Amino acid sequence: MVLNVNMKLETDIRRIEELTRQNEDEDRRYRCLLKRCGRTIEEIDAIVHRHYRAVSEQLECKECGNCCKVFRPSLGSEDIDRLARRLRIPRADFIMKYLVAYEDGREHFFKLTPCPFLVNNACTVYPDRPDACRSYPGLHKEGVVLNIDLAFSSCSVCPVVYNVYERVKREISDLPVTALSGNEPSTGF
Repeated sequence: MVLNVNMKLETDIRRIEELTRQNEDEDRRYRCLLKRCGRTIEEIDAIVHRHYRAVSEQLECKECGNCCKVFRPSLGSEDIDRLARRLRIPRADFIMKYLVAYEDGREHFFKLTPCPFLVNNACTVYPDRPDACRSYPGLHKEGVVLNIDLAFSSCSVCPVVYNVYERVKREISDLPVTALSGNEPSTGF
């Protein structure tokens, strides 16, 4: 079944949060079943990618800034250098002012949320944003089903992720979600 790509999208973040909470158990069971539904990784990727493209064409990703309000992305060395150059400050000053190091010290993340570069729901460093921000929400990547819990963990945060997931659930609706006891593991493939 192929869905109408022009179907109405949910964009109200409060409504999305509410719906995600209401469907949490069912969605967890669905993701578990999707991992072993008999479709190939390539088939599921194709479905997710098609819906991601369709939803992205209808929603301006940069419009809500909710991911920047909630997440603290990982910044690698190149990200730090790029942002420090953009701000015209030394790397060490950038790290001290904005970042906290992971335990291994190789990667950093922003000290606080929202992102310090989010102003009026817009990224003030967009051309130089961290790689994690560039690849978010990751639904364009190969092997989505291999990391399905991570891929769709942003349903309550991102209207794009929420709408893609809802479309995938409608398209691959032949899974017996209600037949699960709820005790199945939510990881692994």
